[in-house]
Amino acid sequence: MDIRPFRGWRYASAAGEMGRLLAPPYDVLSAADKQSLLAGSGQNIVAVDLPHVPAKEVGPDQVYAAAAERLAQWQADGVLRQDKPAVYVYRQEFELGSRRLARLALLCGVRATPLGQDVIPHEHTFAGPKADRLKLTEYTRTQLSPIFGFYNDDGTLPALLAETARRPADLQARLDAPGQYSAIDETLWVVDDPATIERMRQALAKTPVFIADGHHRYTTALNYRDSLRAARRIDDDHEANFVLFALVHRDDPGLMILPTHRIVQNLAEGFDVCKLIAASPEFAWKRTKLNTLDTRNLDASLRPHGPSAMAVLDPETVTENACWIATLRDARSMADAAPDQLPAWRSLNVAILHTLLIGRDLAPWRTDRTSIDYTPDAATVLTACKGSGTPGGGGTLGVCLQSTPLAAVEEIALAGANMPHKSTYFYPKLTTGVVLKPLE
Repeated sequence: MDIRPFRGWRYASAAGEMGRLLAPPYDVLSAADKQSLLAGSGQNIVAVDLPHVPAKEVGPDQVYAAAAERLAQWQADGVLRQDKPAVYVYRQEFELGSRRLARLALLCGVRATPLGQDVIPHEHTFAGPKADRLKLTEYTRTQLSPIFGFYNDDGTLPALLAETARRPADLQARLDAPGQYSAIDETLWVVDDPATIERMRQALAKTPVFIADGHHRYTTALNYRDSLRAARRIDDDHEANFVLFALVHRDDPGLMILPTHRIVQNLAEGFDVCKLIAASPEFAWKRTKLNTLDTRNLDASLRPHGPSAMAVLDPETVTENACWIATLRDARSMADAAPDQLPAWRSLNVAILHTLLIGRDLAPWRTDRTSIDYTPDAATVLTACKGSGTPGGGGTLGVCLQSTPLAAVEEIALAGANMPHKSTYFYPKLTTGVVLKPLE
């Protein structure tokens, strides 16, 4: 990949307590979350980054125009100040269960290339979110949040990042906001030394980046750049050719993938998990105590049962303080059901779940009202199965999964294939507002 520095916009220290100005990314925030963040500070970045809620489709032009006007006013008033050309070393420290972890990234511009060339995707994208992000980009002419990418070099870049992280920081903040298991300590170092930047550039010159999170934002950046090219408004050196990434080494101990669990609601009246078990002979089923599941670390609870093991719950079993562990008996069941998919794809928990258990075995109880909710929080699955999510508590099925291995993400992405929907949840999300990248 081709990286380069940029003149980032950052909150000035006089703008207030930094933790009150930052936010999780737009796509995990509700309208109530937005209002909560703005109650902490009217200058929270969410005022610009989330003009239309939910950001699943494009909103009216006036909300994007107001966001751009607000951003320009902050820049004029000194709420935001612009750096000279730089890259940034960025650390997030967080707690996950009993563990204290840290993740180190490089924030920089990455030249936009067609997907699959220097930038490798693993997910489908949807038209609505891309339309929202494109409209916001057209009005603000700014990339407001970084795309989360991971790479695999020979260790040169991580060493340079660690060296920088030993000096005094240029920004420190603590973000305690919706969608997090714990507060996140944010630290930023500005790197504007041309020699150091060149060493970083050389370290990544022959290394691709895999998109961990931010497929819609990257596709939006491509579409925005292409529209300017088509209008003959930019050349190949223009800032719109470079997309803001946070680059994390694939072996960083803080690069965590959490599972995304499923809550299937509004199944046919009279459904219970015992009926599903009878309809699912390709799985081995074992009933166990619910308290054997560590809801903060499902991998530790499920992996001893095998790589395909998943916890299946319904209101009746949860009431009895129990759950079922379902394990695929024979991999040939997936080979028969999905012969065109890669073996790595067929081995994924989420692929097994949707191809066999939900896609086939659950079919007799699906109705036109059946829906699937997604959550990285296993406790939310338990709550739904206790009846809080569905009137009367019936017709609900919860499934808790193991996390997707990073190696499987790489293999599937390099083959040009896509992961099943909601296969990965890279945690924590990258924070919005740490640094903004102008596109002109």
